[in-house]
Amino acid sequence: MTTQAETRPSAATKPMRWAADTVATMREGARLRLDYSAQSLWSVDRMIEEIRREGAPWAAVETVLRGFGAYAGEVMARQTGAEWWASGGDHWVRTPDGRLWDPIDEARRAYAGHGSLRLLCRDAAGGTPRS
Repeated sequence: MTTQAETRPSAATKPMRWAADTVATMREGARLRLDYSAQSLWSVDRMIEEIRREGAPWAAVETVLRGFGAYAGEVMARQTGAEWWASGGDHWVRTPDGRLWDPIDEARRAYAGHGSLRLLCRDAAGGTPRS
């Protein structure tokens, strides 16, 4: 039997792990269930906003934001059939139409008050994410 991880490109290995770790951490620590749906990104955007409002220092949230971004990338991959790409330690999502998206950077932008993982996923899915 072939698992999803075995059929995904090697570029997906780290982001998939970061996303899974984020799902587990949010379930255990924040009692937030993330199910890899486009709708769940509303909750992720709200969590990032709460962290930003608390004024947490960058060093304290960098790994959390990477996890939220990887989670959003996994949502995008599952919603659109996209694949993870990696180069020089950076990870992007490439949608079937050839566009590259950077959900990890978008999580950082959201923390700065200028981004939204939910909207990034919507845009990557062509306007309306499939559920």
